[in-house]
Amino acid sequence: MAVSPVLIAALSALVLLLHRLSKVGRRPKGYPPGPPTLPIIGNLHQMPKEKGHLQFQKWAEEYGPVYSLILGTKVMIVLSSDQAIKDLLDKRSGIYSSRPEMYLGQIISGGFRVLLMEYGETWRMIRKLVHNNLNIKAARTYVPYQDLENKAMLLGFLEQPNDFVGHIRRYTNSLTTQMVFGFRTTSTEDPKLKQLYHGFEEFCRVTGTQTAALLDVFPILRHLPDAVLPLRRYAKELHRKEYDLYIGHYLETKKKLKEGKAKPCFCVDLVRAQEQEGFSDGIAGYTSGSLLEAGSDTTSATLVGFVQAMLIFPEVVKEAQAELDRVCGDRLPDLNDLRDLPYIRGCMKESLRWMPTDILGVPHAVIRDDEYMGYKIPKGAGVMWNVWAVAMDPKRHPNPRKFDPTRWAHDTQTSAEAALNADATKRDHFVFGAGRRLCQGMHIADRSLFLAISRLLWAFDFRRAVDEKTGQEIVPDMDDITEGLFVLPKPFPANIVPRSEAKAARVREEWAKMEELLDADLQWKSVPEGLIWKDYEPDELASKA
Repeated sequence: MAVSPVLIAALSALVLLLHRLSKVGRRPKGYPPGPPTLPIIGNLHQMPKEKGHLQFQKWAEEYGPVYSLILGTKVMIVLSSDQAIKDLLDKRSGIYSSRPEMYLGQIISGGFRVLLMEYGETWRMIRKLVHNNLNIKAARTYVPYQDLENKAMLLGFLEQPNDFVGHIRRYTNSLTTQMVFGFRTTSTEDPKLKQLYHGFEEFCRVTGTQTAALLDVFPILRHLPDAVLPLRRYAKELHRKEYDLYIGHYLETKKKLKEGKAKPCFCVDLVRAQEQEGFSDGIAGYTSGSLLEAGSDTTSATLVGFVQAMLIFPEVVKEAQAELDRVCGDRLPDLNDLRDLPYIRGCMKESLRWMPTDILGVPHAVIRDDEYMGYKIPKGAGVMWNVWAVAMDPKRHPNPRKFDPTRWAHDTQTSAEAALNADATKRDHFVFGAGRRLCQGMHIADRSLFLAISRLLWAFDFRRAVDEKTGQEIVPDMDDITEGLFVLPKPFPANIVPRSEAKAARVREEWAKMEELLDADLQWKSVPEGLIWKDYEPDELASKA
């Protein structure tokens, strides 16, 4: 009996499919080593549900500074040493600057979030625009904003010390809203401030779930309806709220700029670029919104970690205050004191190392096949830079879980200088990324951290809260952190009090001087001199179009 050609074709297709499936989940020969895999799923069953940074650190200790994870149809290369990060993400940045697909992350972002954007023309255009507004020269012009918001934060600590997280968040957020949109955030209860932080926390949580990972590595699952994928339905809801916030901020500022009512800000350049390049309000809104996220979240999370460290390591507070009293006496520290306060500078660097907010980095992606240390790194692989493992390497930092500012006694580099140092061992921390994805606001963040840490320690004592039932001091758990793409300590109590009535009075006096610069709505009467932006002048060609 003759066999039907259709049957032969079907059988051939089945054999081919089974052959391909037999390879899914296996670690191909020549790839970096890693934990044993299972068919189809690879290492997916070993991916931790929580505290993933600890498991990734263990794998680094077992398999070395470069290892691989096979995640279904995807490959993740994990870099766990400063040298590997320097060699690949920095020195070969031309092919290591893209992003792997993050399906739910892109749904939340509408495809507009710069953080997740693939390396290409749109990303390069945005990067150039941002660089012009955040470079070293531009960063210096924002110091008046930082000084004012810092003093507002000090007053908040004085009047409502239990809401210290809120005051820290308002400090970093208001600085950023001024730079990006031209207005101050004046209250810790501002609904848009709360929405920003809640939305970003949910973005980080959702993108860090196992459901998100499964949808990335098995794209066929994306065909399931929302009824079966409630997390995708939630991601769409997050996007609607986020879109309204970011595009709302941008369009309102754009309208005020054209009416001559807005303060100079980043959106001046963004509106001009939109008129010249013709990109959408979605891209414009998310570009400005991404800056708002970056400027608000990382610095505030680092400062929350700093406060926690001061409660766990009270000896650091005493040493820091002794240096501040010796150098600054009865006046508030300022940026001119940086060189004379090496221990405070060490506190800043140690805060970034000890509580790294992007604990596993945001993965890069390689755009063509590459080879490193004799291993093949395939095109399209995700490349994770294991920030936690490097920061907690005892060979690099002895007794790494101790908060020890003296580690940096002889390191006078800024974050940018350290990141660009040719000697990988001289980089102080990895919070601000690597290669062409390096954060361009590092200069601003360094100054905000120094002003906050120096002035908070100058003005306040950080004491442990006492358990009312037991009468025992509450020591925060340094390992109790949030989950997701970016992290910070979970809520903890603190007893923050002024060091003296004289210092409390000085904090009030300094804020009173600042209030003279503000109108009835606590916005600047006139913006400080020297800002990089000029008043917005509509593009003539665009206005005639």
